[in-house]
Amino acid sequence: MKTLGFPKSHRLLKPSDYSKVFDDVTLKVPHRNFLILATPNQLGHARIGLIFSKKNLRLAVQRNRIKRQVRETFRHQQNLPDLDIVVLGRQGLNHLDNSAIQQALDDLWRRVKKKYKQAQAQSEYSDAKSRGTG
Repeated sequence: MKTLGFPKSHRLLKPSDYSKVFDDVTLKVPHRNFLILATPNQLGHARIGLIFSKKNLRLAVQRNRIKRQVRETFRHQQNLPDLDIVVLGRQGLNHLDNSAIQQALDDLWRRVKKKYKQAQAQSEYSDAKSRGTG
C-alpha cells in the first residue's frame, strides 16, 4: 500500500523543475477552473507543483485553501504515472466550495491517468510502425 505522506521528493521545488515542465509539456488537461501541465520524469513517482496567482485568487486565504485541497487529492492518488505535474488555477476558483473543488480535482486526476495511457499507447504504436512491425 502506498504511504500517504507528502515528502519533499514529491514536490517541484526549484524553478528549473517548473521550467522543465513548461518547456516540454507532453500532457495538457484543461478544466474550467484548473489547468494541468505534465511531462514524464525518471524518478519512479509523480511530483507536483502549484501555481495560483493573486490575479485569480485575490486573498491569501483563498489561495491557501485551494493549494491544501490540491495537495490532499494528489496525496491520495493511487497509481499516478511518473510525471512532473504543474497545477495552475484559473479564475472563478474562489466561488467554488470545498466539495466542488474536490470533485473537479478527482475528475482531473482521472483524466491525467487516462491521457497518459493514451499517450503511451500512441507512442508504442508509432514506435512499432517506425520499426516496420505494425
